[in-house]
Amino acid sequence: MSLKQLNTLYKFEKDKEHQAATALQQAEAEYQQNISRLQNVSDYRLEYMKRLSERSKIGIDSATYTHFHAFVQKLDYASEQVEIALKQAKALVEQRKQQWLAQQQKVQAVELLREKLIAKERCKADKLEQKMFDEIATQQFVRRKLTR
Repeated sequence: MSLKQLNTLYKFEKDKEHQAATALQQAEAEYQQNISRLQNVSDYRLEYMKRLSERSKIGIDSATYTHFHAFVQKLDYASEQVEIALKQAKALVEQRKQQWLAQQQKVQAVELLREKLIAKERCKADKLEQKMFDEIATQQFVRRKLTR
């Protein structure tokens, strides 16, 4: 494989790594949003329960109590749904992280191949240069011998 091909492959794999990193960041942002949502629902439920407690101290009719209770059940259901979404978001973060790590390994492998090829080509060029200097030195030596 030529250096030009490896450079093209490197760019391709590096772009895929960037895409994987972006997907990981998005998944992490979604996970954090779900954590925030869960906390908000929990805080709202707690606040609502405080209101119910305060209202019950002064007296509350059964219809109002039923309304409060039904709303708390809806908040509990919302909390369960957010917890499900949170677990899914966490799983997605792990999946995206694994994809990103795998892509990083591919990039590193291509980098290693590039470095080896560059070193090999440099070695070839150094040998060719040394051979050329040896030939020049030999020719100068022969000329000096002939001119003496």
